Amino acid sequence: MHHFNHERLDCYQVAREVVEWLNNEKFPVGRSNLKEQTLRASESLLLNIAEGASRVGQSRAHHFRIALGSAAEFCACLDLLPFQNKVEQQNKLRRIGAMLSKL
Repeated sequence: MHHFNHERLDCYQVAREVVEWLNNEKFPVGRSNLKEQTLRASESLLLNIAEGASRVGQSRAHHFRIALGSAAEFCACLDLLPFQNKVEQQNKLRRIGAMLSKL
């Protein structure tokens, strides 16, 4: 069976875990703007890791930089939300950031 390059990356696997966790959280009423921003950042993180892993050279680096920014944005969004276990998830996002910085 063929596997895409991103499926082999630890940063992608950890990002999937955090996105799955987010999808099981309930956003506070009246914070639809923050919900949309958080979901966009989480999707951008995952999708840019996948796209970057399939590229080479400057294009690869560009997508990984975008993913890094999305991880930081996602982490900041969690600062504004009252979710359980958010500190654990933020630590995973920091770990993802460290991995992306080395790719």
